Amino acid sequence: MFDPSTQLFFADKQDLLYFMVLILDLGFTVLMYRYFGKNGLLACIVLSILLANLQGPKLTVILGMQTSLGVIFYSSIFFATDLMSEKFGKNAANEAVMMGFSISVIVLIMLSISLLFSPSTQNDEMFSTEVHNAFVRILDFTPRFIIGSLFAYLISQRFDVWCFHKIKNWTNGKHLWLRNNLSTMASQTIDTTIYSFVVWWGVVDLDTAIELGLVKMMFKVGIAAFDTPFVYWARSWKTSNAGK
Repeated sequence: MFDPSTQLFFADKQDLLYFMVLILDLGFTVLMYRYFGKNGLLACIVLSILLANLQGPKLTVILGMQTSLGVIFYSSIFFATDLMSEKFGKNAANEAVMMGFSISVIVLIMLSISLLFSPSTQNDEMFSTEVHNAFVRILDFTPRFIIGSLFAYLISQRFDVWCFHKIKNWTNGKHLWLRNNLSTMASQTIDTTIYSFVVWWGVVDLDTAIELGLVKMMFKVGIAAFDTPFVYWARSWKTSNAGK
């Protein structure tokens, strides 16, 4: 998609690329809300889940630390959920969480079934086999990964909505920055803890599982703080279809 000069430029500027993608991801979510209201946020939650799952296996090094590319898109789910909570209430946010969970299950089932189809032996057999093997490499989820990721998503997202509104009640609707950051950081801690112990512990030793979890947690906490201006930006708008 990108020409060689662009690829060469960002090859030595991975940290810059990371922040650009983060800004784009959050910015697109805000714009989807601006133009499509509640439906736009629902679409972003689903889109972020798909991107996080598809790009989760891709490891890269950002700020000198190895992490999954999916952490950007997974963290933006919490941003969209908090914005949904702020603008449309607790019930709407919980509905979005359950919709995201249901779609995750459907996507995992359908992608797993797609791997049962054999590559074509007609025309360019080599190309078909290479594409099939690439799909297998990316989409062949283990039961441990499926259970861990789905369980972590459901528990952490439900907690995020509960915590967001609990803090909102305590502060009488003031200090959006506080509930946005505390609810996301607390729920991301739960998410990372569950994922690290269910998915990684046993595959790697306990120390490595904790180390992987801590690195992801650092990125998630940083993204939670980074997205605060975007929440205020979106809250200031009144969309024409905000109740839809």
